[in-house]
Amino acid sequence: MPQYDTQILNTLIAIISFIIGAMVGSFLNVCVYRLPKGESIVKPRSRCPKCETSIAWYDNLPIVSWLLLGAKCRNCKTPISWQYPLVEAITAVLFSAVFLQYGLTLATPVYMLLAAALVLVTFVDLTDWTIPNEVTYPGIPLGLACAVVTMFYPASGLVVFGPPSVPIFSALLGVLIGGGILYLLDKAALAVLGKRGMGFGDVKLLAMLGAFFGWPGVLMIMAIAAFAGAGLGYTLILLQRSKGGEEGGHYIPFGPYLSFGGVVVMLFGQWIYTTWMSSMNLQP
Repeated sequence: MPQYDTQILNTLIAIISFIIGAMVGSFLNVCVYRLPKGESIVKPRSRCPKCETSIAWYDNLPIVSWLLLGAKCRNCKTPISWQYPLVEAITAVLFSAVFLQYGLTLATPVYMLLAAALVLVTFVDLTDWTIPNEVTYPGIPLGLACAVVTMFYPASGLVVFGPPSVPIFSALLGVLIGGGILYLLDKAALAVLGKRGMGFGDVKLLAMLGAFFGWPGVLMIMAIAAFAGAGLGYTLILLQRSKGGEEGGHYIPFGPYLSFGGVVVMLFGQWIYTTWMSSMNLQP
């Protein structure tokens, strides 16, 4: 196929990926709202949380309907949170980014699913301070299954860092190290400070990411999440000082930072790993 035709095809698939991602994001909004309440994510159909009027299909178009309705319910005029189009837009961009990174490989649908899971984790943790077991419990065995696939089909594009001949061992170590690091940090914070340092949901989330990205990926995710969390925390302290407020110990949900680290490793982890190993004069 000529290069020009390939570029057109890739652009078309990237656009389709964006649209599918926006549609998945719309479903994630339902999950973010209902999962913490223990409600079904299938029934009833989408409705306004205020007047409980069912939302027609033409008012439920991802991103577009929110703009056309002026961010208000058509029936009761209750404002619709900006969170809805934001979740849809983030998921849409991530789906396109995954395709552009991995192309037509087995990795693409797997990482699209993982990206959607991380978006869900982020917004549930931000709004409810919990990380859904519906994501982490099936996510860990799925990640390990991907490592097994990588053993027999290395061209799949699945990112399990470490020697290609033993990706399953890297994934298993990722689960143990990922979950173990946060578990030990939580116990240390409880012993030294007298309060919990991490929620157990964070432990399971990092264990899941370890299953997908192996132990080197876990270390990268932890470093990225720590830097991002420290940067935001320091910014909040400065803002609090500028307003004359008192500094105090406040919990910050860590799931969004772990998810951000997971996305960075998903899209750029192999490059980061190779660059780091080369800088150390080691064979990646």
